[in-house]
Amino acid sequence: MAVIKKVKFIKSAVNPKDYPPPHFPEIAIVGRSNVGKSSLINAIFKRNIAKVSSSPGKTRLINFFLLNDKIYFVDLPGYGYAAVSKAERNKWKKMIETYFHTRENLSLVIMLVDSRHQPTKLDIMMKEWLESLGIPYIVVATKADKLNQSEKAKTKKIIRETLGLPKDFPVFLTSSKEGTGIKELVSYILDFVSKD
Repeated sequence: MAVIKKVKFIKSAVNPKDYPPPHFPEIAIVGRSNVGKSSLINAIFKRNIAKVSSSPGKTRLINFFLLNDKIYFVDLPGYGYAAVSKAERNKWKKMIETYFHTRENLSLVIMLVDSRHQPTKLDIMMKEWLESLGIPYIVVATKADKLNQSEKAKTKKIIRETLGLPKDFPVFLTSSKEGTGIKELVSYILDFVSKD
């Protein structure tokens, strides 16, 4: 099973000229501002490297990490956060858009949804956008510790139906708090990138 042995923060960037050189395959993580992205990143890395905040929308730059000295992992700003100005939201949107359009070494996007709620219109738009750009992606549902067993069974079905995903499409149910699904997710993404 593939594991993360080493994690290094490389840099934060806004514009493509500031991105690290595209020497390695890249995995990006994206999701709504309150979906628990930083907590999941810390669970994946097994260390507190991403800032977790009680107020959403703290990731305002594109943050690049290096895993095992051979894979870039990119934390993108959260989308759809209402408590910042429209100008700020547009700036984040432009940042994500530019990144998706220009990053030639992008291998996989981890798209986060909240397991407690049906995917939103913004989640559907993100999924459609990734498909229109031909970017491979998987869906990861966060905060599964808030669900009981019967809700967990239904959640993947609801996610697949709402996003229009085939039955065999990778949907992971995770909990950063309890560690649920983290090993399987890490193993999947590292294997996926090594095949690329």
